[in-house]
Amino acid sequence: MAKLATWIRTDDLLKMSPNRMVATLYDEAIAALQDAKQAIAWNDIESRCNAVSMTHELVGTLYLCLDSERGGEVAENLGRIYGFILQRLHRINFENDPAIADEVIDLLVPLRDSWMELDRKIEVEETPVPVAAAS
Repeated sequence: MAKLATWIRTDDLLKMSPNRMVATLYDEAIAALQDAKQAIAWNDIESRCNAVSMTHELVGTLYLCLDSERGGEVAENLGRIYGFILQRLHRINFENDPAIADEVIDLLVPLRDSWMELDRKIEVEETPVPVAAAS
């Protein structure tokens, strides 16, 4: 297997906005699930288990970072989704089933896209508008 998931340098993480950081964690989880699917195709049990463990760690991190006080209902709903995903990840190993990985990817991609859209909107709002020179 070429890679488990792309590794993020700490320096790069520190330069990211919080929204971009969350989206990056989703990217890493999706990449790890793609690796798990490839490992299943190659009948590489060790790589599959490593990839599923990596995904579990990433989604667990997202879960633990939820702020229910500030996030309210959105944080509660994300918590439910993350809990469901964490349960499904174990099934990938037990059943050696790439369809379960696809199911989890299908849950993660729209969440990732939403965080990226939020990041873009905030970036646009924070970008100073150039003032035209007076003639």
